[in-house]
Amino acid sequence: MSGRARKTIIGGAMLLLGGLLPFLGPDAGAQTPPTARQEYAPAQVAQVEDADVKLGYDGVTERVISRPGASFIKVHFERMLLAEGDYVTVSSMDGRENRRYDNGDTWATSVSGDKARLTLHLERPIRESALLAKLPAYGVTVDKISRGFSAEEAAAHAPRHEESLCGGDDKKDAVCYAESDPQVYQHTEPVARLLINGTTLCTAWRVGAQNRMLTNHHCFETTRDARATEVWFGYECRVCGGGATREPVKVLGDEVLSTDQNLDYTLFTVQDFEAIKDFGFLELDDRVATKGEKLYIPQHPSGEPLKLSVDSDSDEGGYCRVDSPKYQGYQADTDVSYYCDTEFGSSGSPVLARSTHKVIALHHFGGCPNSGVRADLLMNAIGEYI
Repeated sequence: MSGRARKTIIGGAMLLLGGLLPFLGPDAGAQTPPTARQEYAPAQVAQVEDADVKLGYDGVTERVISRPGASFIKVHFERMLLAEGDYVTVSSMDGRENRRYDNGDTWATSVSGDKARLTLHLERPIRESALLAKLPAYGVTVDKISRGFSAEEAAAHAPRHEESLCGGDDKKDAVCYAESDPQVYQHTEPVARLLINGTTLCTAWRVGAQNRMLTNHHCFETTRDARATEVWFGYECRVCGGGATREPVKVLGDEVLSTDQNLDYTLFTVQDFEAIKDFGFLELDDRVATKGEKLYIPQHPSGEPLKLSVDSDSDEGGYCRVDSPKYQGYQADTDVSYYCDTEFGSSGSPVLARSTHKVIALHHFGGCPNSGVRADLLMNAIGEYI
């Protein structure tokens, strides 16, 4: 029995047990829409923990927060009341990541690594701020932090279903293709990791030349959520095979321009667009995909540095291909299906055609076949914005 046949039988059994996902292809009879949304919800990549860190006008103007093994630290300001001209910075220990915060800020942008330095910067010498030291309302209090999981913790927290890894795991670090397939590698640059509310992850990407980002509706859907979301560009391994990562460029989400549950998309903007313009952009294709055409998927599965799905041990010739150009999504025929490997956290990834390097689908479901929303339908929905 072939691997494809075994997957179809397994999918049918899953449907009979719970009706969770559309495991069967479009020619296998009536399909059940994938209602088990939680199976492809944003992946948890961090844990919020209590903290009690204070900076003030009593002489304590710098503290280091340490969580051994953490992949990042993100601090929450419970209180920040500073004299005019004073401010706080949260920085990495080497100073390469360094951001300023003023009265009214709440969550700081994450700092990569397991240590973060908090510094209260005073416009006047502390001896001249002695009066403020006597006023308990003044100063800064950090009441909680979001601690990014280590690689081992992330693996333990990621709910995995082998049906989303169709056969063996054929994903590789994106940089593995830098020399062997430079055009494919170049089209990974506009793809970003999302850190949502300090704890969960999806993938997103720049669509068009303007300040526009696209991800799934099930990742987030409101402007409030967007502004609580960090967008990481350039988060990838330095060399093929893992290890050290490049320092990401982090910006915050801003305004949701359009969102839809049935097509499972959210189009949004980012703050500080100039900081990420050089990462380039992708284009939506306005055609229906062709059965059997080659494709590839840049993604951030389970919070990992940028990966690429190009190869597939479940497809003819060993390459990822379109299985069905019109497949059951949240509605009939709204998706493109494929056996290209994906995982939790890959939600929101672009699915690109090898022939044009344009986006033919917005990935959102696993199940082998995995599937994404058709780009031609997305173009009809958001073309006026991009």
